[in-house]
Amino acid sequence: MLRRGLILVSVALIAILGWGLWRSYGPRTPPPDLAAQVDRVDRILIEKSARRLTASRMGQTVLEFDIALGFAPVGDKAREGDGKTPEGLFKVDRRNQNSGYHLSLGLNYPRAKDIARAAEAGIDPGSDIFIHGQPNTLAGALVLPGDWTAGCIAISDTEMETLWRLVDLGTEVEIRP
Repeated sequence: MLRRGLILVSVALIAILGWGLWRSYGPRTPPPDLAAQVDRVDRILIEKSARRLTASRMGQTVLEFDIALGFAPVGDKAREGDGKTPEGLFKVDRRNQNSGYHLSLGLNYPRAKDIARAAEAGIDPGSDIFIHGQPNTLAGALVLPGDWTAGCIAISDTEMETLWRLVDLGTEVEIRP
């Protein structure tokens, strides 16, 4: 009788453990595709340290992409050629469908304070910071690994097509360290 009780308790414990593991590590129902449900995003957040781009509409995350940055991503952009992606608040100020990369959304860098800081140091602050896809010379769905841009934010071509559809001129872009 005692043995039967131990077996039942053991089976119950195994079942509970299995259920807990399944809930923690089993397949997840994918979240709804909110990017397909909205026609615009009003904010883009770039988190350099997490290598993540998050686009939102009215505070709700619509999409999230992994990113590549400038080849020397730590720190704020100071000068032309430093390989850094700038930090701070920006606006999308131009769209280029004929870019050397698969579509591109230009940011208003350098801002007045960037120009003043660079002038004081006697250096060129750089320019042409974009969110863009992969180089047009790559075939199809290839994505360059690592941080490879000159200071831009790069995503896959498919992701760029989605972002391109959702972003208007004037969209706020925050780039955090």
